[in-house]
Amino acid sequence: MSVTTEDVRRIARLARIAEPTERLEALTQELNGILTWIAQLDEVDTAGVEPMTTPVKFPLPQREDTITDGGIRDDVLANAPKSEEGFFVVPKSVE
Repeated sequence: MSVTTEDVRRIARLARIAEPTERLEALTQELNGILTWIAQLDEVDTAGVEPMTTPVKFPLPQREDTITDGGIRDDVLANAPKSEEGFFVVPKSVE
């Protein structure tokens, strides 16, 4: 399969991408290179290979799902322009 400059122009128009005319030739070469690489993947013999839903074959370790304040409230509030009683103070935004 090969892509022409007209194909690239049409794809760019459909994707609403404004590509200058001088860039179309380079994009055509890039897309043809990608399609050549994909064609090489078609040559791989996958007969007898079981489909995988995930490459991980064992359960991953998980941490305890606990709610914490992070333990760094004072460090976080130190970045605030204004804070009061452990909270950020911001201007009123709703009338």
